[in-house]
Amino acid sequence: MAESRHGVTLAAIYQARRRIAGEVVRTPLVRSAALSARFDAEVLLKLETCQPTGAFKLRGATNMIAALIERHGRESLSAGVTTASTGNHGRAVAHAAARLGVPAVICLSRLVPENKVRAIEALGAEVRRVGQSQDEAFGEVERLVREQGMTLIPPFDDPLIAAGQGTIGLELMEDRPELDRVIVGLSGGGLLGGIGAAVKTIRPATRITGVSLSAGAAMWESLRAGRPIEVAEVESLGDSLGGGIGLDNRCTFALVREVMDDHLQVSEGAIAQAMVDILEHEKLLVEGAAAVGFAALAEHGLDVHGQKVALILSGNGVSLETLDRARALAGR
Repeated sequence: MAESRHGVTLAAIYQARRRIAGEVVRTPLVRSAALSARFDAEVLLKLETCQPTGAFKLRGATNMIAALIERHGRESLSAGVTTASTGNHGRAVAHAAARLGVPAVICLSRLVPENKVRAIEALGAEVRRVGQSQDEAFGEVERLVREQGMTLIPPFDDPLIAAGQGTIGLELMEDRPELDRVIVGLSGGGLLGGIGAAVKTIRPATRITGVSLSAGAAMWESLRAGRPIEVAEVESLGDSLGGGIGLDNRCTFALVREVMDDHLQVSEGAIAQAMVDILEHEKLLVEGAAAVGFAALAEHGLDVHGQKVALILSGNGVSLETLDRARALAGR
């Protein structure tokens, strides 16, 4: 890994695991009998839905806040921490901040579902609804940092965040060191980049497949352009994969380009079908962003015959209203 480009190394990921121990769950990696039979492969599900906050984001948020306290002392965060988030990262920051004794303000766009807003507020953080996109919400974060001295905990574009998410990759390699492919939802790149940094360093032959939305996918368009660009955010069942990557992206754009082997987009219909199938066959309630790996296998007909494939079920932050939308779209 080229530390000079993005700062996410295997050593940094091991440090992250030490920091988050006791605060973050080592999640199960379970075989899906139904998907294994359907795709004639060993399909494994990484259940980040088992985290205390219901999503993988707790890893990165806990690592960054703990690292800042470790390096600069708790008093350095006396003004509190803040972030903009589509929901899961905000909940993770709120949870980690509460556990570590730090105030938190979470800024959300008005597109974020109400169930995610309520979940963040229940953890004791202040929620501010600003604008129609994550980028607009981030403007309020910048004001809080500038005027009130709060500390930004970014959703993805920081080596400490990506290293925290990369602890998933360590667990995958320890549980199934012979994995042929890992399929990961891709938006800002912290999850895929962190997992890829760990997996590719330990086993370079393992393929890392990114899956983005079919519309409003900033990382997809930025990779095509060869530089970070702005893309209008759209409403989606996979709302956790919305939002930009930042025109001044300093970590995850380079990291994703380095570790990702292939990149797919999935339609709303495929996401809906995957959400419903996972609920029916695996008895797991997952949000749209967590279902995109399965959606990609089904929609693109990936040839995984005889392979060991891990899908990252990244979160369970889905409301019954959204689930009903998915069922209607899937015709179920």
